Amino acid sequence: MYIRDDFGEFVLARTYWFSPLCDIAIGEAVGLHTTLEWVSNLQFNNVDFASDCHKVVESSHTNVNDNNKFCCIINACRHLYPDIFQNSHVEFSRRQANGDTHELARVAPSEHSPRVYDDVPSCI
Repeated sequence: MYIRDDFGEFVLARTYWFSPLCDIAIGEAVGLHTTLEWVSNLQFNNVDFASDCHKVVESSHTNVNDNNKFCCIINACRHLYPDIFQNSHVEFSRRQANGDTHELARVAPSEHSPRVYDDVPSCI
């Protein structure tokens, strides 16, 4: 997770590793939910969230009524929007534009617990 300000400058970053390994779309949905909870706890609002997973972005904009794991996670994300993120949305970002987040994801498995970075991490 990587938070930037309105000018694209670094604010905070966080790594979080969970297991077991799962389907990519489910992992991306869990990542969005974890990010929403973190940003909510930081009491940030009016936040634009970016994901390079089309399925997560598209599902966050539509009503999903299926009972599978992915839909349950997306519905949990959507329940956070009206309460906390009234002027926020989830948008698609190409993987190339999301390089900092992917570098953080590469180092996350080597960390044994969630880690918050107040300064730009050396891996970026």
